[in-house]
Amino acid sequence: MRRKLKIALVHDYLNEFGGAEKVLRVLSEMYPKAPIYTAFCKRNSIAGKAFADREVRESFLAPILKIWRLYSPLRFLIPVIWRAMDLSEFDVVITSSSAYIARGFRVTKETRVICYCHTPPRYLYGYETSVNWKKRWWMRLYMAVLSHYLRLYDYWSTKRVDVFVANSENVKRRIAKFYRREAKVIYPPMEIEEMIKRSEGVRKKGFFLIISRVVGAKGLIDAARAAKKLKFKLKIGGGSAGFSDLEKRLSNMGVELLGWVDEPEKVKLMAEARGFIALACNEDFGMTVVEAQAVGTPVIAFNGGGFRESVIDGKTGILIDGTDGKSLNQAMKRFNRVKWNKRELQKNARCFTREKFERQILEIVG
Repeated sequence: MRRKLKIALVHDYLNEFGGAEKVLRVLSEMYPKAPIYTAFCKRNSIAGKAFADREVRESFLAPILKIWRLYSPLRFLIPVIWRAMDLSEFDVVITSSSAYIARGFRVTKETRVICYCHTPPRYLYGYETSVNWKKRWWMRLYMAVLSHYLRLYDYWSTKRVDVFVANSENVKRRIAKFYRREAKVIYPPMEIEEMIKRSEGVRKKGFFLIISRVVGAKGLIDAARAAKKLKFKLKIGGGSAGFSDLEKRLSNMGVELLGWVDEPEKVKLMAEARGFIALACNEDFGMTVVEAQAVGTPVIAFNGGGFRESVIDGKTGILIDGTDGKSLNQAMKRFNRVKWNKRELQKNARCFTREKFERQILEIVG
């Protein structure tokens, strides 16, 4: 009889609950006995509560990292955090890796390491991030030194990965560019059929919707300016994170901020919305645009990053090359001329199901 594999899961940290945490949640349901190793877990946070039923093992530095928002400026401790973790008792380690790297932990030669990479850390490779750390000279200096140090560690930590999995073709290209490694694309899991079922009978209303963390690099200010100029109602669902001050700015621009919304409320809002807006200029993948299509809501999205893989221009949404007022004005005119087909939208969304994700992960784990 074949011995049952002993599996561990690893994740950057547990605080906010976004697409990466949704992936981790599905992995934890696929392997419910697998402990989750993480840099820290804020138990009263949205993510902490979402994993309250799982065995979460934090790093020895977790008490410090959980103080206020110190986990961000203390990123120089990332190599110390992961190298102190001994996972040599496990046959397979699946790591969910992004900004906090989540690699470089200790394993045996026999341990198989599978890295589900949401993206190589954006701040290390010149991509726009949620915090504009370049606005102060001392922060630029600190990040210049830190980034060099962490890039070396980031690259070194890839050497012990047996299989790289990217969440999109977009991220696959980044992995090839920065890590010189091949990756298999497995799109994030989404409960498409459940969303379709929940949205049945929901009537459309006149507002446009964004579901996103209220942070930089998401195009929220551009969307708010367009809403004010073009006089359409805009709602944003999502909590703030990091050192962002966007909530106040958006509120002053007339945007209705809904705060964090749970899954049932999110489905309802998406189904009610006339359109869904996603203006992040280089999104890793972007699960929300697929979820909007699942409930029959067309998308206006920036023509870049992962949105190119999930939005069919003219059929399930409008792809735009800029986020300025002129581009959004033209996009809105196009949007109004199209007769959107709900079945076409949902057909495209069905390319990104949880069932497909699970099947592909199982093929890799064996």
